[in-house]
Amino acid sequence: MSPGSVTNAMSVDVEDYFQVSALAGAAPRDRWESFPRRVEANTDRLLALFDEHGVKATFFVLGWVAERHPGLVRRIVERGHELASHGTWHQLVYDLTPEEFREDVRRARRGLEDTAGVRVQGYRAPSYSITKRSLWAIDVLAEEGYTYDASIFPIHHDRYGIPDAPRHVYRHDHAGGLAEVPPSTVRVLGQNLPIAGGGYFRLLPYWWTRWGIARVNAAEGRPVVFYLHPWEIDPDQPRLPASALSRVRHYRNLHRTESRLRTLCSQFRFAPVADLLARELSSDGRDDRRVRLQPDPDPDPHGGPR
Repeated sequence: MSPGSVTNAMSVDVEDYFQVSALAGAAPRDRWESFPRRVEANTDRLLALFDEHGVKATFFVLGWVAERHPGLVRRIVERGHELASHGTWHQLVYDLTPEEFREDVRRARRGLEDTAGVRVQGYRAPSYSITKRSLWAIDVLAEEGYTYDASIFPIHHDRYGIPDAPRHVYRHDHAGGLAEVPPSTVRVLGQNLPIAGGGYFRLLPYWWTRWGIARVNAAEGRPVVFYLHPWEIDPDQPRLPASALSRVRHYRNLHRTESRLRTLCSQFRFAPVADLLARELSSDGRDDRRVRLQPDPDPDPHGGPR
């Protein structure tokens, strides 16, 4: 199967530069109102870019952003994109109790639906923080009316990831069969390597992303799930104090992202996550694939930091 014949999923995690987990020390929640907001202008730039290339995407919008920029939420829907939830406060799931998480995702979904007048089906955790320490969140999402999650990254990472989780769409063997839409990886020498976007798109050479997507499309005949953030096309954003590693992860190659994204959109086909999910769960019996991921044994009832 040729790469051009596969339609991939484009997704955007709509949050502002000061809400990133890696910068939480410099921008705690009680100071968010003091920072100049750039998320609306940056997201509008992405909407215009997607219009130019005929791309429809899923926008996982942070509730805090939606409450302050309801017009942006409505524009996303009016332009034909899917609206989904990124939670309310950009808190790491494994730092919350189940009750705190439920309150966060309930508030986010209700706010988005009331603002846009559409049903919100999907959720993506801040920093992909549904891990083996917080798999209980899958049941909460199903109970709160979500139909898919896009939070479990099948890689090794210092902050997130379940390396042995499936690489492609599957259903959880509990929580009513809630669907899981993993960020994409390519399998090399027995390891899952990320090709899904975000910092990997900025920090690694463009050819890596292009090669990885083409390989998954052609060799496996499967779509890729790609993501980025509005702040990643904003090289003029204010600089916040952070560790050397966080500065590299957040600021390097911001000036390259928009041009790379234009190239990507001209070389591959993209649609919203919900479209990919509908195709994947109705073809070749793939909807019968159910997986039960095993949580880490942890005496902490909400899987918090140990």
